[in-house]
Amino acid sequence: MRSIINEKNLNNKKILLRLDLNVPLEKDKISDTTRIDKILPTLNFLIKEKSKIIILSHVGRPKGKIVKELSLEPIREELQNKLEKKVKLISENIKEIKNKNFFNNYDEEIFILENIRFYSEEEQNDIEFAKLLSSLGDMYVNDAFSCSHRAHASIYELPKFLPSFSGLQLDSEVNALNKITSEITRPITCIIGGSKISTKINVIKNLITKFDNIVIVGGMANNFIEYFGNNVGKSIKEKNCDKIIEEIINLSKKEKCKIIYPQDVVVSKDLNGSPQTKATHEILSDEMILDIGPKTIKEITNIINISKTLLWNGPAGYFENPNFANGSIQIAKKIIENNKANKIFSVAGGGDTVSLLNSLNAVNNFNFVSTAGGAFLEYLEGKTLPGITALN
Repeated sequence: MRSIINEKNLNNKKILLRLDLNVPLEKDKISDTTRIDKILPTLNFLIKEKSKIIILSHVGRPKGKIVKELSLEPIREELQNKLEKKVKLISENIKEIKNKNFFNNYDEEIFILENIRFYSEEEQNDIEFAKLLSSLGDMYVNDAFSCSHRAHASIYELPKFLPSFSGLQLDSEVNALNKITSEITRPITCIIGGSKISTKINVIKNLITKFDNIVIVGGMANNFIEYFGNNVGKSIKEKNCDKIIEEIINLSKKEKCKIIYPQDVVVSKDLNGSPQTKATHEILSDEMILDIGPKTIKEITNIINISKTLLWNGPAGYFENPNFANGSIQIAKKIIENNKANKIFSVAGGGDTVSLLNSLNAVNNFNFVSTAGGAFLEYLEGKTLPGITALN
């Protein structure tokens, strides 16, 4: 995989730059700009190199149809403000743009082609559509790691037609993930949450073979609590998971990886009720588990203290309500404290984890925070990502 940062001759080259600008839009307003902020270094690098930039991206799931509400216009405006450079949205039908010289008709140096998913050929991974896209540029750069688990035309087929490179953000993502999957400094710990074990079983199984500790929190921890003979009341849990848990426990024993799950919890009658700390064997049938308790927090922070490398994917509780955010906040604080003291290499990922860190203004206090979602998890499963394969 060649990085664009090492390429010398970029002056006046037309760069087809695949980004993931799939930001949350509410009435044409962007509610979270994290994904835009993360790709600014690549854009600034190409601007400095005097390249002509043609951005390919998508928002939402228009399913091959033009959906006015999913236009990239709000993103164009945001980029223009952040870069302090004119950015032009090209709303013409891509199929009617004849060649790369089309972009000489404008003074701007940065263009965004309208939502690439307005074309059904994109998600169909149509090779002719990719060839058409390639005719618009001299080089291709993928800086959309979060889309790289998709075999779509602008991700997988396009690199076959042009000299192709990785962008700075994609490089950072892969380097950070390599440090927690192959270039590991031990002891290494994973704190993993989420509501369903079945969606993370392959991640957990893959990590057990590489990690020293796996801490189970969030909704999936309730299945572990119940498996070991406790009542979990009205708590969120997945059905028919005993075999999965057995598999995890047996594999962890074989691989000498310690599995930690909550020993005390914070419960309430409902999501807005008052919090009460209880041992896991004390939960009543009308109560729901909404956070981890102080003993569990202490156990987790002790594990963080002895870890040199840490991956965090999934909050410890229902952090949207401050009454049940303490577990997640204490985990974040301990990681940040150790990070600042250079005692740990920390990677966080997953939508809810990023939301939590944004709410704490803590995104920059981790070595790396991934916004990649599906690609992040598939990489952790050990899967080959089509977008990375295409660059190789």
